[in-house]
Amino acid sequence: MEENLIIVPVIIGLVEVAKRLGLNDKYCPILAVLFGIGFASLGTAVGVGGMLLSGVVSGLAAVGLYSGTKNTFEK
Repeated sequence: MEENLIIVPVIIGLVEVAKRLGLNDKYCPILAVLFGIGFASLGTAVGVGGMLLSGVVSGLAAVGLYSGTKNTFEK
């Protein structure tokens, strides 16, 4: 579970790079979840179900953290 805390900022950074390269904003959450699943597959998640759950949670956490921070500081 601790590795998810490290992966979330990495996912945010990778999605931001993809956005600057021209990715449409509406696809960012999907890309974040895919990155999360990809990183989880490299980790120690137990079984395929655990890997998918860990990846989806990491991706959605990255999207939520980015969105919450952006909405807080934008006016």
